[in-house]
Amino acid sequence: MVAKSRLEQLPSALQAALADRRLLKVIAGLTNFDAASVERISRAAGQGGADLIDVACDPELVQLAAAVSGLPICVSSVDPELFAAAVAAGAAMVEIGNYDAFYPLGRIFDAAEVLELTRRTRELLPEVVLSVTVPHGLPLDHQEQLAVDLVAAGADIIQTEGGTSAKPFSAGSLGLIEKAAPTLAAAHSISRALIAASSAAPVLCASGLSAVTVPMAIAAGAAGVGVGSAINKLNDPLAMVAVVRGLREALGATAGAIVVA
Repeated sequence: MVAKSRLEQLPSALQAALADRRLLKVIAGLTNFDAASVERISRAAGQGGADLIDVACDPELVQLAAAVSGLPICVSSVDPELFAAAVAAGAAMVEIGNYDAFYPLGRIFDAAEVLELTRRTRELLPEVVLSVTVPHGLPLDHQEQLAVDLVAAGADIIQTEGGTSAKPFSAGSLGLIEKAAPTLAAAHSISRALIAASSAAPVLCASGLSAVTVPMAIAAGAAGVGVGSAINKLNDPLAMVAVVRGLREALGATAGAIVVA
């Protein structure tokens, strides 16, 4: 089965969001197993107009997030053996990464390990849509090559990261742009590397993004964005919905934007 046919198994609204390059994924957190937190984030994602919710790889969280949001669910893990139960619970897709939660613990993922995780996941779940995050610690040219190799190994979507490596110096909008710079650079480089390799795999830009920078991600070549901390660090449900709506509006204004090489 080719990647295109797997993507065509996604809900039609999700396919349209990818095709129009305006997909908004709200990330609850790979290590967030707090049901109350996931419920708040998922409800805000649904009310705010997101397209997809990314939760920790747990069947009960999949069912909870789907019930309160009405949206398709992606589950994230670095253990391929956990994915099958989440898919059986209703997850529309699975993701290896991102790895931000592991870096403070000194856990580093290299290209060889990510490739092996991808091959193992594809072996276990040959027909499920698979997104794979490219580790931001690699040099950009190595990220490009890994992305091409991941698609060859069965990845359907490539995701970038980089927020944890950013060191913003400024306040306001300039600081938000500085925070997003690593993942924007990765989206730009990887999307072009995939095009050069004649790959149609879409790129999701994630980690360190805000309403200021999500239009830049689309201009850099991404088909969508993943946003976590800007939403899940908040405790006020109304504020969470407002952030999601702001991201939705920022992305909606960029649908069909022209990418300049």
